[in-house]
Amino acid sequence: MAETRPEPSAKAALRRELLAARRALSPAARRAAARALGRSALALPELAGARTVAAYVSVGTEPGTRDLLDALRAAGKRVLLPVLLPDNDLDWAAYEGPASLAEAVHPGTMRLLEPSGPRLGRGAVAGADAVLLPGLAVDRRGMRLGRGGGSYDRVLERLERAGAHPALVVLLYDDEVVARVPEEPHDHPVQAVATPSGVRRFGS
Repeated sequence: MAETRPEPSAKAALRRELLAARRALSPAARRAAARALGRSALALPELAGARTVAAYVSVGTEPGTRDLLDALRAAGKRVLLPVLLPDNDLDWAAYEGPASLAEAVHPGTMRLLEPSGPRLGRGAVAGADAVLLPGLAVDRRGMRLGRGGGSYDRVLERLERAGAHPALVVLLYDDEVVARVPEEPHDHPVQAVATPSGVRRFGS
């Protein structure tokens, strides 16, 4: 039976609802969630066994990743962070600690913190053993709802073209694991989600 392509408005409505819930969290609640999320994510075997992890620096009300980045680096992992390009694609550079981050202002986006070291190219992500993805929700099939910018859709397509199969892990708040998110043909499932209360795997 042919699947019906979801209306884009379904994703937009869910994004608005989830972003409003994030804005309602107090700064103290976000800090506590970031600490717990870091502990949960580090317990994942996919991260424990990884040599290189592609991650990201959280901004605004996103689940905090700063503690996790430092913990990964302290554990001897090579951590790659994204650099947003003018076409909304992502380049990558190594994370060398908090002092290596610089504020970047991109038209139409919030202020980002990006690594200031040498750029490694868009394809550098294909060398990662695990990729940590931002998102707004994930459902019980492992389908992820992103922010809608398309940057990580390009990353996932690049991994597929390269024949790379890193572990894909989305980082969320507890109530962002939902029954179902709207799905489109280009969407890719993730293998796991880490939230402040623990981790969950999808599929085999």
